[in-house]
Amino acid sequence: MKDIIESLKKLDTPSVSDALDKLGIPCGLYGIKPVNLGSKMCGEAFTVHYVPCGEVKGTVGDFLDDIKPGQVAVLDNGGRDYCTVWGDIMAWVASKKGIAGTVIDGVCRDIPVVRETGYAMFTKGYYMVTGKDRVEVDATNIPVSISGVKVCPGDIILGDDSGAIVIPKDRAIEVLEIAENIEKTERHIIELVKEGNTLKEARKITGYHKLQTNDSKLKVSVLG
Repeated sequence: MKDIIESLKKLDTPSVSDALDKLGIPCGLYGIKPVNLGSKMCGEAFTVHYVPCGEVKGTVGDFLDDIKPGQVAVLDNGGRDYCTVWGDIMAWVASKKGIAGTVIDGVCRDIPVVRETGYAMFTKGYYMVTGKDRVEVDATNIPVSISGVKVCPGDIILGDDSGAIVIPKDRAIEVLEIAENIEKTERHIIELVKEGNTLKEARKITGYHKLQTNDSKLKVSVLG
């Protein structure tokens, strides 16, 4: 898996998203954006699930100690934007531990420190109010939902300036091969235009318009 992750890290999220589209796999984590532009993350998901606190207060968790270097912390806070589940201490510790990055279906805080560390933080925004006594961790390493997309422990998370996506771990090799071909084709289009072809001609030669089309849709189109 390490080699696959290293290869995926060389690609961008649009190409990998197109590859997942071709396979008919939902992948885009809508609304999730990087706090630090220019940062990139790619690693296996360590998932964390939050629920609102009841009368007896739980904690926001010390799960960070259990995440291994190279993994991505994936926090399902149900899209809550009124309280945070990640701040300066966690960003600093995660950076020192070599954790690949963090994705939150929700918000973070302490933005100056997050930016100072250069940590790969991907969220739906930021807000200063703490999640303590508002939400609590009820489970780790279970399937979670980020922007309505299922993320299982061990799935691969890829993030860059365009956003973040999830790659099912059992389809990673297939996705990598398709995505590499897509990037190769797009480079070919640029070369063809440099050689004097129009963009329309270059796209027709390379089959650009069907690069990301799901095979089952292509079959329906042909049969129709």
